[in-house]
Amino acid sequence: MGVLFAFSLLVLSCKEEDKVEAEIAKIPLELKIARFDREFAEADAAAIPGLKSKYPYLFPTQFPDSIWVAKLTDTIQMELSSEVDREFGSFTKETDALESLFQHIKYYFPQFPVPKVVTLTSDVRYEDRIILTDTLLLIGLDNYLGEDHHFYEGIQRYIAAGLDKKFMASDVASAFSKRVVPMPRNRTFLARMIYYGKELYLKDRLLPNDTDAQKMGYSDAEMDWAMANEEQIWTYFVERELLYSTDSQLDRRFLDPAPFSKFGLELDNESPPRLGRYMGWQIVRAFVDKNPISLKQLLDMPADEILKQSNYKPRK
Repeated sequence: MGVLFAFSLLVLSCKEEDKVEAEIAKIPLELKIARFDREFAEADAAAIPGLKSKYPYLFPTQFPDSIWVAKLTDTIQMELSSEVDREFGSFTKETDALESLFQHIKYYFPQFPVPKVVTLTSDVRYEDRIILTDTLLLIGLDNYLGEDHHFYEGIQRYIAAGLDKKFMASDVASAFSKRVVPMPRNRTFLARMIYYGKELYLKDRLLPNDTDAQKMGYSDAEMDWAMANEEQIWTYFVERELLYSTDSQLDRRFLDPAPFSKFGLELDNESPPRLGRYMGWQIVRAFVDKNPISLKQLLDMPADEILKQSNYKPRK
């Protein structure tokens, strides 16, 4: 009887999700995408004043026009433009993914204005590859050419692994999450885990067609490792009483971008980074499975309440 009941709940849940997705697909959305990267690549010196007028936020006033004119014929800039054009072409697939993302954002956060999207090259400033304001979304396409691209040869491998276009929509969702997921009020490791767990659960809602690996910024092998070792990770956190610790070193070990998570054990070299975020995500998912509340209520809920009411049990 219990199995049958659980199966019935699963079927009902899937039907409800399908209904929501059908509603989201009907949301009218006019996403304006400006290919500044192409406009600049095709410009000549006479076009610079017009581009400055059209995109004033991309031309800092302290730089004279001669800087931009010289950039037009700079060999590195020309190669950047050529490589971006080769990788993205008409940008059709990416446009579809961004439109779907903003339809989902409109459904769950109707007050959020849809920004104008501007694509550009940024001299591989990967830390600023996505910039989201109230009215603008800037995407540095030269940061999404694939981890083995020769532009990334001097970049640490764990960073280069994220410089792939399959992570672009997920990166935009991360930038959006910073606007709607409240920062934790206390400094416990659990609070910070759940903060990132909420961000990842938000991606579950906003990016239903992305894989869990894409949402985490993992390879498939890293995602498999996290899932296979979930019970061991949880046991480690609990036995060492890390959940309510305020030691900031835990951020560097388990939350921040890094080559791997740092348990101080032999498994370190095999482990993917940011496993604290992954664990926070699983706790939030377990909570939502048992407590049907609105997304806004979830995002505002304290971490310790989420853990208590999640009855979280790691997969074995």
